[in-house]
Amino acid sequence: MTRPEIEIHVDDLSSAATQALVVAHLAGMHDSSPAESVHALDLEGLRHPSITFWSAWIGDELAGIGALKAIDAQRGELKSMRTDDRFRGSGVGRALLRHIVAAARARGMTSLWLETGTPADFVPAQRLYESEGFVVCGPFEGYREDPFSVFMTREI
Repeated sequence: MTRPEIEIHVDDLSSAATQALVVAHLAGMHDSSPAESVHALDLEGLRHPSITFWSAWIGDELAGIGALKAIDAQRGELKSMRTDDRFRGSGVGRALLRHIVAAARARGMTSLWLETGTPADFVPAQRLYESEGFVVCGPFEGYREDPFSVFMTREI
C-alpha cells in the first residue's frame, strides 16, 4: 500500500479546519489529564511570535498539526503535535515531526524538547518520539515533575 502524499506548510491558524483541530487537541488533553497537567496551547498561545505552526494536508483535508517554540537560539520545544483521528497510522505524525526537526536544525538549534502525557492515550506519541531519537529527561523551562507528564529531548 502506498502512503498518501503529505504536504506540510506554515499555517497562520486562520482556517476553520485548523482551528477545529486545535480545539479538538485541547479537548483531548483535558479528557486525558487534569487541568493543571495540560500544557497544550490554545489558538492565541500558538500565535506567539516565538512559535512557528505547521499544518499537514492530504489532498484538501487537514491531516495534522505541529509547532516549534523557540526556547532560545539553541533549543526548541515541540508543541501541539496532533494527527486528525482519520489519518492516524498514515505517517502524518512522523512526517510533521521530521519536518519540525529539519526546520529547527536549519535555524541552528542543537536540541529539541517536549512534554507529553503519561496516560495510555499518549503511548503512541511516546513511541513515535522514541523511534525518532527522543529520550526521557527531567522537566525543563518552567515545567515541574507531574505524574501526568513525561519529558523528552534529543540533540539535532
